[in-house]
Amino acid sequence: MYWESFGFKEAPFALTPNPSFLFLSSPHQEAFAHLLFAIENRAGFIELSGEVGTGKTTLVRTLLNQLDPETHRTALIFNPILSPLGFMKEVNAEFGLPTEGNEIRDLHAALNAYLLEENRAGHTVVLVIDEAQNLSVEVLEHVRLISNLETESDKLIQIVLVGQPELNALLARDELRQLDQRITVRYHLKPMCFDDTCAYIRHRIRFAADGREPLVFSPGAFKRIFKFSGGLPRLINGVCDRALLLAYTRDCKEVTPAMASLAIADLRKESPRRRRALQVRALSAALVLCVVIIAGFSAVSFHLLPEEKKAVTEKKEARETQEADKMPPVSAEAARQAIATQPEQENLYAAVNAVLDAWHVQRVDPVPGQPANLRTLVRQRGLVASKFSASFELLTRLDAPALLHIALPGGGERLVALVGADRGGLEVVPQVAGRSKLSHAELAQLWTGGTTVLWKDFHGIASRTKAADKAAGTKALQGLLKQVDCYAGPLDGNLNEATKAALAEFQRREQLTADGKVGAQTLMLLYRKAGGFFPPGLMRVGANGKQTTGRI
Repeated sequence: MYWESFGFKEAPFALTPNPSFLFLSSPHQEAFAHLLFAIENRAGFIELSGEVGTGKTTLVRTLLNQLDPETHRTALIFNPILSPLGFMKEVNAEFGLPTEGNEIRDLHAALNAYLLEENRAGHTVVLVIDEAQNLSVEVLEHVRLISNLETESDKLIQIVLVGQPELNALLARDELRQLDQRITVRYHLKPMCFDDTCAYIRHRIRFAADGREPLVFSPGAFKRIFKFSGGLPRLINGVCDRALLLAYTRDCKEVTPAMASLAIADLRKESPRRRRALQVRALSAALVLCVVIIAGFSAVSFHLLPEEKKAVTEKKEARETQEADKMPPVSAEAARQAIATQPEQENLYAAVNAVLDAWHVQRVDPVPGQPANLRTLVRQRGLVASKFSASFELLTRLDAPALLHIALPGGGERLVALVGADRGGLEVVPQVAGRSKLSHAELAQLWTGGTTVLWKDFHGIASRTKAADKAAGTKALQGLLKQVDCYAGPLDGNLNEATKAALAEFQRREQLTADGKVGAQTLMLLYRKAGGFFPPGLMRVGANGKQTTGRI
């Protein structure tokens, strides 16, 4: 094999999904974080979609390998083109349950008994159905029935539907609306960008060669491979495999642009169907463009050069800033009076739902006759509510949507959700005196620092109380600290002096009190800085790709 001559321990660009080669690009990190969070919080139904070759199968296999077998029971259905009976037998077989008989009712009963037993043991049961776009409507109905198996407080099984974009169209069918409405977490996996593509190729080479790079790709080769593949891992693997074969036959240690072009041409010869698909896609794109132009939806922007687009966006931002400056200022007294007119419960739900929208989780609805409790409302959505005194500068660093506590004349308070910040001002919900944006000075007149931030403790680090759970939480903490280059020790779950010192170092870096303790603000920033977790941000991005303002 050619790869042996380069010193690779295995083929670096094999097309077979191999979790050992996993490279978490930005889209893959985000998808992985969504899946892991949904499973750990027992969301119930989860959907992961993506184009052919984006790495969905590798991602879910890696996820299943990472789940602790002592606390999780997992099953993977890879080829679901089955009858309802065949599907149920396949599910039960994957969980090691009896599959005799031809009565679906009996198979359901056996699965329900198993799920109840695992729930009592504190185990999380996960069923992943790959290539789910091939499921029939009848089988999907049985998937929905499986999801009905639950207790008063818990979903007994977490079902992950993985498929191509056609899965979304399938779930949108009217007869499947009950199933579609139950999917609480969705993520569409996008192809990699150019930088991630280059890093992906180098990662696979280093992994297959035990950390070495026995050959390299030239910058021009990277560009041609990305242009051809569009950032799809499967196409990248195909062309790189052929490029390495060319390098082997020519006894070269570098893949040149010409070699990459030859590999691409060779791959295209074997993919006439792909060429037809690209032609169809191009024709579809042209038709869509025509429709957009006819409808008048900013058709000019499709023809602008990047510099022109940037200029247009900057002008728009400047116009928004000028418009905001022209708005008559809101006095503190008028603002407080306007806020006070909204009933307390109505205000609470409006503000909280604005932040929940930023997190893309289900809104909360008022229950007649039942007073709302903020911590309970958000805990039901897998979030934590932390109240503390903050400044505009701290909120800028946390970069998180926040609930600001506004004191009212004569006592009491209302909430204002701060959900965005750009050159046009600070975006707030509900409106204040008819304004959805306030200037920094206007908000400073109203707000004295009381803040509640809703955030996700993705690893549950702060909520672990049992000794074994605490060790697991500390291990996760050490992993996060290692990702931000503050900790170089072992991931042993021991909250020792080295771990505390690393935590204090991170706190100093982020301008927090360096007490070495795991507080809410520390964890919020640690999840954001470590990567792989994608909480919503507060600062808006401008035309130059940077935050539009340095402070709130």
